[in-house]
Amino acid sequence: MDVRSTLSYLHWLFCQFELITCSYLMEPWEKVLFYSFNLASLGLLLYTTYVCLAFHTSSAFQLLCGFLQTPRENALPGVK
Repeated sequence: MDVRSTLSYLHWLFCQFELITCSYLMEPWEKVLFYSFNLASLGLLLYTTYVCLAFHTSSAFQLLCGFLQTPRENALPGVK
């Protein structure tokens, strides 16, 4: 793929983002605050997703390994 067409496509996507959010009407200092808030929110979302996904995957793997091991003894031993 051509680098020039890739850069042109990314510029087009950024222009679409500015049109959708109406950020093209903002002053430069407002854009900095707006983009900083959006990037911080996106970063926190990705970090939280990574941490939770890793935790749940680990828990599911441990549960699966527990089921595949030898069967456990009866939960009520010595019931006569």
